[in-house]
Amino acid sequence: MGNLGMMEILLIGIALLIFFGPSRLPELGKSLGKGIQEFKKASRELTDSVKEDVAAPPASDKDKK
Repeated sequence: MGNLGMMEILLIGIALLIFFGPSRLPELGKSLGKGIQEFKKASRELTDSVKEDVAAPPASDKDKK
């Protein structure tokens, strides 16, 4: 993401206030947080699934028939 200084963060905050207004910012923050939470959950589930597949012993040829 890069190095954001105090001035850059302040400019971003002011731009958000101008575009969305102070009443919409909490809604945007809440929806952004939910989206990040869902992404992390899906990523964790995918990682767990891959780990389970890798850890499972390979099926022998007799089991396939």
